[in-house]
Amino acid sequence: MKAAYTGWTWITNREPEAAKNQLKQAFQECKFLGYDTVENFAFIRDYYADDPQALVDLTKECGVDLVNLYGHFTFDVEEAIRIAKEQIDFCAAVGGKVLLACSSTSAHASADQQQIVRDLRKLAMLALPLGIRIAYEALSWGRHVNEYTVAWEIVEQADCPNLGLCIDSYHILAAGTSLAHLERIDASRIFLVQLSDFMWQQTANFEDRKATARSFRVFPGEGAHTAQLAQLVRALGATGYQGDMSFEVFNDDYLQMPLETVAARARRSAAWLTEEVLQSPAALAVVMR
Repeated sequence: MKAAYTGWTWITNREPEAAKNQLKQAFQECKFLGYDTVENFAFIRDYYADDPQALVDLTKECGVDLVNLYGHFTFDVEEAIRIAKEQIDFCAAVGGKVLLACSSTSAHASADQQQIVRDLRKLAMLALPLGIRIAYEALSWGRHVNEYTVAWEIVEQADCPNLGLCIDSYHILAAGTSLAHLERIDASRIFLVQLSDFMWQQTANFEDRKATARSFRVFPGEGAHTAQLAQLVRALGATGYQGDMSFEVFNDDYLQMPLETVAARARRSAAWLTEEVLQSPAALAVVMR
């Protein structure tokens, strides 16, 4: 397994040149602390659309690989397809391997599961010629799909070789979904795992889940669900999953801290993951190489 980090969580200035400089600093810090890969939101295309090679050069200069981009779509089908094509093309151009597609949170989203299956199949078919995989992620406040178990049912029905799951520990913990269902998932169809925790035992409603997810996540080993998170990681290992594990930690307080301080906390979390959860000190050299 490789350790990844969501690089955009450190970007505080959206002015193009400032954002690029912060992104470079984040990539450099990730590599200095031993991270192999980074993931980012697809809206970095706003800064590199005219020169995707510049982003490729930046990752090479910093010694990290870009593992995936988050897709951003709209409710309008035709517009969503146009955006999807642009993001898939950009993902391929910058060397990304996976494009994330999250379950819809729109009040207008269709409750028809077969429609969701058809939409995801169409997205996967657009990505297939460029070798991009689509990872479907169930947001814990998704309108109709808010648990990984339902997301897996949809992925199975779509039956596309490049369509799989993103497993996010935050959404599983926030929704209170049983981990027992993980053993039923084909490990080869898990395209990415994202890890984080939070400081309170429960989220009362969708709004609480969304607010916590966007501003109050903490690193694995720091939160209120350490035992459950460790169980999740071990369960994923039991399925045979050998892909990337990314720390996706959105926290407003972290944005006020020096970048190197936050990155060091992430490294301590990776050490906890390998030495205490996986109980393999040697794995740290592999995960953090």
